[in-house]
Amino acid sequence: LHIEGRRTTPASYKVNFYFSLHLQFTFYSRHPNSIKMGILTVFLDKATNLKNEDTFGKSDPYVKFELEQDNLIFDHDMGEMKSTTKSGDLNPVYEEEFVFNIPTLENMVLHCKIMDEDIISDDKMGKCKIKLEELGLSADPTPVSEKVYNRIFGKDSYVFLTIAYEE
Repeated sequence: LHIEGRRTTPASYKVNFYFSLHLQFTFYSRHPNSIKMGILTVFLDKATNLKNEDTFGKSDPYVKFELEQDNLIFDHDMGEMKSTTKSGDLNPVYEEEFVFNIPTLENMVLHCKIMDEDIISDDKMGKCKIKLEELGLSADPTPVSEKVYNRIFGKDSYVFLTIAYEE
């Protein structure tokens, strides 16, 4: 805060105060030309050993990706994408690519939710959270396998991805 006092005329003792306040805000605009964006590429290879959530028949799994910048105070959603649904398959192979435009890897978290598509409401089959900043990503694809469901008896469920980031 800067305060400056001046006399308006030589014979006057009236003082005018001028206030100037300097604030700096950093924000991410959705306008594509506002800041330089990087490209995060997520290749969904497959999921294995998924738990059947359907009473009759087998589950119809799909994967939902949600990307957010996990800040201390205000989280920033960077988008979400959904894979195709694989009907009646508990070991689905997707081989699908998803691309996110993001400003940085700093505090970025990729949430992977494996869902069972149903008529009334979709059931969660498993989930994981991947902290992208900790992976040391580059333009070269990095293989990532994450546990999405922990079973006491039987094999755990996993999702297999390949992730790359290019500025």
